[in-house]
Amino acid sequence: VEPASYSSLRAGEAGKLYYIKSSGGTSLFDTPEGSLSFFDLESREETSILDGVSVYETNAKGTKILALSNGSWVIGDAAGKIDAGKAAIPTGSIEVLSDPRAEWAQMLREAWRLNRDYFYDPGMHGVDWPAIWEKYKVFLPHLTTRADFTGVLQAMCGELVVGHSYTFGGDDPSRAQRVPGGLLGADFEVHQGRYRIAKVYGGLNWNPDLRSPLTEPGVDAVAGEYLLSVNGKELRAPDNLYRHFENTSGKIVELTLASSAGGSNSRTVQVVPITSELALRNRDWVEGNVKRVTEATNGRVAYVWVPNTAQQGHEYFKRYFFPQSDREAIIVDERHNGGGQIADYVINILQRPHISYWNFRYGNDLRTPQGSIQGPKVMLIDETAGSGGDLLPWMFRKFDMGTIIGRRTWGGLVGILGYPPLMDGGTVTAPNIAFFTEDGWEVENVGVAPDIEVVQWPKDQAGGRDPQLEKAIEVVMEQLEASPPQEVQRPPYPVKTKP
Repeated sequence: VEPASYSSLRAGEAGKLYYIKSSGGTSLFDTPEGSLSFFDLESREETSILDGVSVYETNAKGTKILALSNGSWVIGDAAGKIDAGKAAIPTGSIEVLSDPRAEWAQMLREAWRLNRDYFYDPGMHGVDWPAIWEKYKVFLPHLTTRADFTGVLQAMCGELVVGHSYTFGGDDPSRAQRVPGGLLGADFEVHQGRYRIAKVYGGLNWNPDLRSPLTEPGVDAVAGEYLLSVNGKELRAPDNLYRHFENTSGKIVELTLASSAGGSNSRTVQVVPITSELALRNRDWVEGNVKRVTEATNGRVAYVWVPNTAQQGHEYFKRYFFPQSDREAIIVDERHNGGGQIADYVINILQRPHISYWNFRYGNDLRTPQGSIQGPKVMLIDETAGSGGDLLPWMFRKFDMGTIIGRRTWGGLVGILGYPPLMDGGTVTAPNIAFFTEDGWEVENVGVAPDIEVVQWPKDQAGGRDPQLEKAIEVVMEQLEASPPQEVQRPPYPVKTKP
């Protein structure tokens, strides 16, 4: 077979191996759509059965296949090509009788069993688990909604006193359909009875996830301009600005902008609002912190934010660390770190020891390793960083890498590695791995405490201050002045001939 990403391998009829073949990458949490194929071990040939497949199942004999192809369920023979159009199952006409109370009883018992069988501690943290079942099953006859059931489920699992014990999803017919809004990637303020642009959040318009509507070609809105109307409807305070953008995400909207509240130099532009400004505001915060640290330290200290310890965290670390690796010291900010996996890669890079220099006759010398910072290191933590975001500062302290500043981390260092869904599509977790060292069980329900505690009060943030980052700059500069990285002078060139 040719090089590709292969997933969901499964044995079929004798001598046949089935799999989903795709050109994209796969991860623990995501499998891209690809071609459902099988490899015949006797003929040594590959046969493609169905395209656009994300999941599939075979029957016990391996003669039939049920697959989700391009959003539609398809069933057909496993021996050859399946015509998706002819083999599609008309699921729209399927009706199923649902008895919520019977489902809730089954799901509560299943959740209890999942924790009994998967929980990392067979002693269940000292809890009498059979007694817990008896305690909570009495609520079943009194449940009237899925929300009631979820509350009982959470209370039952909460008896284990452990992090990563989650319940989410499920069949909730009372949940209202969400109507997407529309956002422009900007802050507004009221001035002279009009809405004036206070700040435009710059994005990277070539990246769909960082598109900033007001900065796109032909719009080019700037702070200080007034938004006079939306789709021809005049806009004045105190009319709610955002009600004019209900259900506009991804759709063309006409805005009238002007340089004054009276409408001078007005112009009409077309924009396509976005669903969320989170990515734009986050990027603005990160870039603002890089600028703040650079200016406050005269370019001597790097700043790197690590949002999690999964893919995004590694991307951010590499994207921001290596361009700044020529600096003398570093502030690693892991506040709001959402966790993921073990970020030993980050620790390995931060720990890189200096090895040598390389001389050029012209220009600056090189050093090995180039991607390293040899001076003081400071890490910022807070109470919202957890899981892998607990382990990162724990490792930072274990290897005595520098000073930790901020607030105690969340304290959730157990893990969850996948469970079967409940019958209504909901999920309950049972932490099945837990962190320990030669000193015993650590971090879970405790967190990692800072060396220097700094509280981040809302009034400070509202005023544009970041006391934790300010303290980190102060500490790292004190350490840098006291113990700067060693500068090695190039030795005299060797003389290798005798006079």
